[in-house]
Amino acid sequence: MSTVLEVGAPGWASPPAGDAIVTEGLTKQFKGGQVAVDALDLAVPRGSVYGFLGPNGSGKTTTIRMLLGLIAPTSGTYEVVPLSRVGALVEGPAFYPYLSGEANLLRFDAADATAEGRTAKARVAAALDRVGLSAAAAKRYRAYSLGMRQRLAIAAALLGPRELLILDEPTNGLDPQGTREVRALVRDIAADGTTVFVSSHLLAEVEQMCTHAAIMRTGRLVAQGTIASLNGGQATRVRIVTPDVADAVRVLATLGLDDVRGTADDVTAELGGHAPERINAALVAEGVAVRGLAVVRPSLEDVFVGLTGEGFDVDG
Repeated sequence: MSTVLEVGAPGWASPPAGDAIVTEGLTKQFKGGQVAVDALDLAVPRGSVYGFLGPNGSGKTTTIRMLLGLIAPTSGTYEVVPLSRVGALVEGPAFYPYLSGEANLLRFDAADATAEGRTAKARVAAALDRVGLSAAAAKRYRAYSLGMRQRLAIAAALLGPRELLILDEPTNGLDPQGTREVRALVRDIAADGTTVFVSSHLLAEVEQMCTHAAIMRTGRLVAQGTIASLNGGQATRVRIVTPDVADAVRVLATLGLDDVRGTADDVTAELGGHAPERINAALVAEGVAVRGLAVVRPSLEDVFVGLTGEGFDVDG
């Protein structure tokens, strides 16, 4: 069993210069035998927006709780930047509904024994400005939209200087406008040099927001890397919508495309080095009626299905 190193404990050290989080064999087994996190090896580069991706129940929140020192691992090691330089939003914001956004943040700041009281107002104002809520500082929290509430929670996590921001499902339950607001805010924070670790079960959100990702399934790490490298593991395909499926399959096979698949009303194949316009021309020349042609690039969901053989709604 590996030694468990807790943040701030004797022997604890910061992660390597190029990383904000490193775990080796990190494992959490609860009473009764359930293994929530199983031998997790993560490497989160500094300055990245790192998507921690997996279905509900795949071990994401348990991992975050270990990284923040809220629960102890069963085995394995982890290295995180000092907790004084970490901001976190776990399991949604909780504020007083009858207080303003500013008053809520002042109360939140006062609960931090390490915060400097003399600079509280200035730091709260800076945090509100950072998340675009300066104009709503005096508005009561209960009048905030869902997106504004989530941004206020992120402001609370930014009251001090941060090297790392950990966000657990930051767009969960938000409408499209709120989702766009949080997504843009995360990108802005990362652009200023803060590493952002984003837990989510929403594949499309991670794909739009993040530079890197790790994919979890039932407590185990399936894959990790840059978004481009993860997507690069699956082939780009061409899809032809046509009533002449059999003829289209024959033409694509003749052209040398791999993995040609036909359904009732379309045909797909790996694009490889073939030019879509030449495929279209060949189909038309052979009398195939082409109602639509599209190049389909792999998504993170395609990556997950390719690695596990299951849809993303698996139980964890």
